[in-house]
Amino acid sequence: MNYRQILAVCAGVLTLATGVIAVRMIWFLPNSVSQGPESLPPEPSTSAPGVHFSNAGRRLSGPFSHKNLTFYLVHGDNTMTGKTPLTLEEAMERRVVIVHETGDVNELAIENVSSNEEVFVQAGDIVKGGQQDRVLAVDLIVPARSGRLPIDSFCVESERWTARGSESRTQFNSSAEYVPSKDLKIAAKHSKSQGEVWDKVADSQEKLSQATNTNAASSVSRSSLPLTLENGKVRESVETYARVLSDIVGNKSDVIGIVMIINGEINSADTYGSRALFIKLWPKLLKAASIEAVSESRTDAEKKAVNPADIESFFETVEKAEMKDPQKVTDRISMSTRESETGLLFESTDRGTVIHRNYIWK
Repeated sequence: MNYRQILAVCAGVLTLATGVIAVRMIWFLPNSVSQGPESLPPEPSTSAPGVHFSNAGRRLSGPFSHKNLTFYLVHGDNTMTGKTPLTLEEAMERRVVIVHETGDVNELAIENVSSNEEVFVQAGDIVKGGQQDRVLAVDLIVPARSGRLPIDSFCVESERWTARGSESRTQFNSSAEYVPSKDLKIAAKHSKSQGEVWDKVADSQEKLSQATNTNAASSVSRSSLPLTLENGKVRESVETYARVLSDIVGNKSDVIGIVMIINGEINSADTYGSRALFIKLWPKLLKAASIEAVSESRTDAEKKAVNPADIESFFETVEKAEMKDPQKVTDRISMSTRESETGLLFESTDRGTVIHRNYIWK
């Protein structure tokens, strides 16, 4: 090899080494230096949510959003054991539960005629029929062959006290709806005021009429909340949310509840003693959340970003509040309330085992 060839080889080696060093320096520089605006990572999306851990062992994933409605999923351990109870909606469809009219606006009777199935009733379930439509005010597990059990209720149809069309006057025929506003939940579960329930029903009807640009009240019974929720325009608006959000629970094996955010503000949360029970209730919860989102869609509220730290602070504050108003619903079921300045927590237990927690932001 002559002198010129040796020089050429040395120059090539030096060039290669310089290039390698430069590449390594650029690769390991901080992102703020090495990446221009066009190469910054994309913003998080609902298709790739994060998982967030809390000091309480609670896990959140999300956000999952459509229009003004956002969910975070709550992940946790099952506390309930044994066979998952039927929901009230399932049980009434199968005709294994009968909800009887008693002639008392604020108390109905419920009877499980199944030989082997228990039924979970959720405070906020609406039953349609009887002498007027009602919302049930307590969580309850109705055992098989229960006989008639009393259950607290409030009227959500103020202008009727007789049979409606071909419906039975003495029994209720369905429970397809759940209360569609946090204000109505507070009126029935916390204030326990029939007058306030009627006011909040009227508010929901008015908001839905404005949001859907129609008269959402039914001509059959203008004061009936469930008939308003069956209005064609309302259902059409609600279904757009369900199409986007119904699959967010997916195949996740440890999802036990949801946090609901409307117009950038925490609205409420529900967690359950088992994933199986939550999955059964999810379609009804999503429908009610979507109705509330539609009713609030005309609100010109400033939309703030809610992050997992905000949610955890909400949970922790109300969970540390003093317990009030303990209630023995049956020999098995107890309900208690905690109230902070910013929120409410309603907790239901079955012989000491938590079956449902409902958190509401005031």
